Amino acid sequence: MSDATVQDGNVFHTIPKIFEGADDFLPLNGTDYVEFYVGNAKQAAHFYKTAMGFQSLAYSGLETGVKDRASWVVQQGKIRLMFTTPLTEDGVIAEHIKKHGDGIRVIALWVDDATKSYEETMKRGAKSYMEPTVEEDEHGKVVKAGIHTYGDTVHMFIERKNYKGTFMPGFCEWKSEYNPPEMGLKYIDHMVGNVGWDEMNVWAEFYNKVMGFQNLITFDDKDISTTYTALMSKVMTNGNGRIKFPINEPAEGIKKSQIEEYLDFYGGAGCQHVAVATDDIMETVTQMRDHGIEFLYVPGEYYDTVLDRCGEIDEDILKLKELGILVDRDEEGYLLQIFTKPLEDRPTLFFEIIQRKGAQSFGKGNFKALFESIEAEQARRGTL
Repeated sequence: MSDATVQDGNVFHTIPKIFEGADDFLPLNGTDYVEFYVGNAKQAAHFYKTAMGFQSLAYSGLETGVKDRASWVVQQGKIRLMFTTPLTEDGVIAEHIKKHGDGIRVIALWVDDATKSYEETMKRGAKSYMEPTVEEDEHGKVVKAGIHTYGDTVHMFIERKNYKGTFMPGFCEWKSEYNPPEMGLKYIDHMVGNVGWDEMNVWAEFYNKVMGFQNLITFDDKDISTTYTALMSKVMTNGNGRIKFPINEPAEGIKKSQIEEYLDFYGGAGCQHVAVATDDIMETVTQMRDHGIEFLYVPGEYYDTVLDRCGEIDEDILKLKELGILVDRDEEGYLLQIFTKPLEDRPTLFFEIIQRKGAQSFGKGNFKALFESIEAEQARRGTL
């Protein structure tokens, strides 16, 4: 695997894609789960099953002895999503929903040692969310600990090497007669955080100093801009490359950017989108469209020159055009990607579907077409 080009100011240099080892003080095995705080968790879980092919996994609530919340967990491939709703009008969950609407609260990271992960990040300046806590049942024990990150978002460290149950203590298996076919989603490729003006470098530094991440690549407002709007982004990645967190901030433009719109409606910084990987994007997108997921519209003229830019690809370009799937190439291969419209009533959270065929980049060649499509949706909402 070749090195990645990284921009530091105006200087370009390379870093190995794999830089884990003795200096990787926070080894991460991958994403454990993503927890959404929502107004109706049962219905949200049903939506993700129906529209995106997730399967029933676990439940926690009154029936399991939990009095203040209900949580429903779904899974597809290595992706676990938890939807949590409050059972009372007061408390952190209710306040989170009141401020942000439905949104992501917890990005949980799978580790071998949650206590050490917590201690290593705390001594480097993290703000504690949860001290190491052991939860046990007849299936074993899970160790949990957590730290705060941008906005009201939290990283939980989950150690489950001594647990054999369905999900974790406090949950029972969710058995359902309704389990629609999966739609080919494999794992979380990356998760994007939107932060406020002049905060991108602050949070990039947080991930570097507190969590040991490296800046894989930087995009400035010349890379990500249209006639009307612009943004900047730094992609942060952990030692083994399994966790990638692009951090976006607004940039000056003639009109209001998608980042500003997000910050306005979400009420501050938060997770903007989740990119999920598939091995057959055309089949995945076809199924998702058939089950009600709406995707951003890509103008037909985009496809007039895409092969000139990206070279030969395996897929039928007319089929990609019909589905609105974007194509981009880097020095290691190419990728296919598409973006849903917001999945909430507030124009905040959306999903990206991505298929990598060698490429390790993030679709820089598609930025202009993508953001023009987003601007068209903003114009329809009257928020551009």
